Amino acid sequence: MKHRAVGAVLFGGGVLLLALAAGLVFVVKPAMTKLPYDLDPSTSVAEAKGATFLQITNGAVDIDQADLKSTILVTPERDKTAALSGDLAGDTVVWRVGQTVDRTDTKELVSAYGAELALDRVSGAAVEWNDQFLDDSGAPEKVSFAGQVYKFPFNAEQSNYEVFDRDLRQTRMAEFKGTEEIEGLETYRYEQVITDEKLPLPAERIALLLGALAPGATAGDIVYSNTRTVWVDPVTGSYIKVREQQKKVLTPNTGAPVTLLDADFVYNDETVTASADRAKSSRGQLAILGVWAPLALVVLGLALIVAALLFSRRPAPAAVGTHRAGTDPAPTRVDQPAVRDDERAAGPLTDEIPPASTNWRSEEPTVPLQRGTQGEAEKR
Repeated sequence: MKHRAVGAVLFGGGVLLLALAAGLVFVVKPAMTKLPYDLDPSTSVAEAKGATFLQITNGAVDIDQADLKSTILVTPERDKTAALSGDLAGDTVVWRVGQTVDRTDTKELVSAYGAELALDRVSGAAVEWNDQFLDDSGAPEKVSFAGQVYKFPFNAEQSNYEVFDRDLRQTRMAEFKGTEEIEGLETYRYEQVITDEKLPLPAERIALLLGALAPGATAGDIVYSNTRTVWVDPVTGSYIKVREQQKKVLTPNTGAPVTLLDADFVYNDETVTASADRAKSSRGQLAILGVWAPLALVVLGLALIVAALLFSRRPAPAAVGTHRAGTDPAPTRVDQPAVRDDERAAGPLTDEIPPASTNWRSEEPTVPLQRGTQGEAEKR
């Protein structure tokens, strides 16, 4: 009965451990493969050496050359995320993004923009949200963000993804180009190529540039090209490294084209290292909760179940003082000397003293002879 009780406890413990393992795999891990509500702000810095760029200072338009630094700050908007309703509630987060481009020599601001958008917590892709906007000219503009913007999906695949381009206000395909190790981390490399596409800029902005850089021209376009390469951690979908080879050219209807931007921006070493470290940390947590902890719980749970079955099948111990018939001889008195087989065959020892009250060979009582009195008895 006791063995059955112990077996039941072990079996129940094993089943509980298996249930916990299933909970980690099917509940906890999926919850972790989502953009968290309490994500800390993050900063990415890209640098462009010897860039050619448009500089507008106090209305004066000029083309300069210098090293540039681009800084992007991503800040989760927790209050706006909590205020989401309908289909967006629970599955979407709101991010505020700001970028500044500065000269590294004079620290002067070259350009800046700000944006707010909503992202799907699993795919990382932008979703429709009524309050999304983009401001790169001093006036917020309603923009329909779409595709991957600042993040790829968790468990990204070796396939192509639509990536949003801020200048075009549209998505263009980024093709998977292979794998590459960065800071000890295997990354997926995607490449988006934009070639000589016209930017959708307001007519007054183009007119300002034409008047300053192409006198005599009455119309023109800004032609944009960019080869954007993104190295992504496939497990978390986070950017490890980004490179953008940008070019913008003013093409007037009269006169020579003017290069407004020719810069090769790439994440600096500090940003790459920090991005890789964050990805490794997230990978480690996912591996522990999604693989190693469930595996350990399964092994321990199965061990308890096997132990429970063995305990249940184990026979109960025999009761103390009971023996199977015919297998246990009568016990020997501890106050009697042991008798060898050859002595037993030869008859009783002279020193043996039978009980005084019983004759083993007759029913009449006898009085045993005592040692030392035998001679006196014979004389009589």
